[in-house]
Amino acid sequence: MGLNATLAMAKQSLEMFGTGIQVAGQNISNAGTPGYIREEMVVNAADPYRQGALVLGTGAEISGIQQQIDLFLETRIHSANTDYSSIQERNLIYKQLEGELRELSSGDLSTGLNDFLATINNVVNQPSSIPDREFVINEAEKFAAEISSLRLRVNELREVQSVNVENLVKEANELIDTIIDLNPKISRLEASGLLQSDAGGLRTQRYTALNRLSELVPIRYRERTDGAIDVFTGSDFLVLAGTSQKLTLQTDTDRGVVVHEVSLSQTNSTISRTGGELKGIIEGRDDILGGFVDELDTYASNLIFEFNKIHASGQGTAGFEQLTSASRALDPAATLNSTQSGLPFQPTHGSFEIKVTNKTTGITNTSTINVDLDGIGADSTLNSISAAIGGVANLNSTVTTDGHLTITASPDFEFQFANDTSGALATIGINTLFTGSDSSDIQINSVIMQNQQFLATGQGGGPSDGSNAVLLAAFAENPIDALGGINLDGYYEKIVGNIAQSSASEAALSEGAQAFRDSLLGQREQFSGVSIDEETIKVLTFQRAFQSAARLVSTVDELFTILLNI
Repeated sequence: MGLNATLAMAKQSLEMFGTGIQVAGQNISNAGTPGYIREEMVVNAADPYRQGALVLGTGAEISGIQQQIDLFLETRIHSANTDYSSIQERNLIYKQLEGELRELSSGDLSTGLNDFLATINNVVNQPSSIPDREFVINEAEKFAAEISSLRLRVNELREVQSVNVENLVKEANELIDTIIDLNPKISRLEASGLLQSDAGGLRTQRYTALNRLSELVPIRYRERTDGAIDVFTGSDFLVLAGTSQKLTLQTDTDRGVVVHEVSLSQTNSTISRTGGELKGIIEGRDDILGGFVDELDTYASNLIFEFNKIHASGQGTAGFEQLTSASRALDPAATLNSTQSGLPFQPTHGSFEIKVTNKTTGITNTSTINVDLDGIGADSTLNSISAAIGGVANLNSTVTTDGHLTITASPDFEFQFANDTSGALATIGINTLFTGSDSSDIQINSVIMQNQQFLATGQGGGPSDGSNAVLLAAFAENPIDALGGINLDGYYEKIVGNIAQSSASEAALSEGAQAFRDSLLGQREQFSGVSIDEETIKVLTFQRAFQSAARLVSTVDELFTILLNI
């Protein structure tokens, strides 16, 4: 029995040490494989047996080949992945937005506004200079184009993020499919948990899929006894006992851009802002970039309305013979300051003057048009304003079928405007420089583009009157109630300052989150990673042990030969 048992132990040892070399070789060959988890051969002493008064050992046996992984650490890494990915996406979007603002170049809006107002200053002393007047119009057009261009560029960034959402949803669904595909393969290879060995390569693929999925959306998982896993996001499942649900897209339009929200296919739960890259991208698209679009719209709308209020009360070097409003009312019978009117701005209770001049005699008659918006009785509508203007001698006024106000002077007469205390002219788009309602549609009034004489630089003092140009040049310094009492330039500086501050804060958060995640990944590398030196030592150790076991076989063979020769 002794030699037979020894020979059996030697044979078992040869198999065990050969397997050990194979496992070490597997680790060495995957030392550079991303996400690879080191494998270890688990060896236990074999059951002994009794021979007479003696209890003898039967060597060692392999109980399994298992991955070296700290599941609690993996859970922490998944959580860190989710947090870092969300913050980093926001950080990148802030950086992109800062790049579009061009604050370190001459292409920023502050410079554009200052350049525009500087050209108006040039007109103050020479209001009849045609080149100077045309220069003002050109700079106004350039400035409006800069605002529109910035809006367009930011919208393009938002569109890119919407495409990124589509790609992330596609990738997440592919990762879910990968997990679903690997679950039964792992269960079969591990005999539904009856073996003590791990399906190393397949489990590594599944852990890699989980790791990437945790960067996209927040997840947690639970391993079942058969080796398969269930995956959850929040209170909803992604993979559960052989069933699954995918991420789906809901398409909408937000501030002129096609956007996507994300929900789950079966529970319909919205997961757009639960965490991960998906949350960071959607928050960046809607809150950071979309929030800036809102602020840019506020900037542009106040520029249009407040500048036009000053311009509408001024007069150019020539009067109008016919004029059609730049804005249109959706409902001409609705009160001017109501949303039903469809006008871009809200005038207040007040009045404006129309000056009608006989071009032959030079005699001017001034009429006051009251704008009744006190909320008492019948308030003014576009129709009532048109009727009041039509009641002025030598003027005809109508509202077109598409809601535009058209004023026409009698032959040999012209008209101009003055002293608008209501903002009605700026609201309707009469005698204005800018048109539009916000950054999406700001332009220069075609009436002035076609004839520089209608640029309102004076206030009735003749061609040399630059008094209104003085007010226009100082426009950016005027506090605006709608902006909380700060001027337009100050409002834009506040926007840029807030973005810079938020960007710096997000960058700091990203750096901290990355450092924390890297520390966890470092711990993972120490626990689960491959050390070439350690594996080489194991190979040498198993090699010597294999040689010793082989020598044991040779020794037993010699002893058997001696016995046979007796």
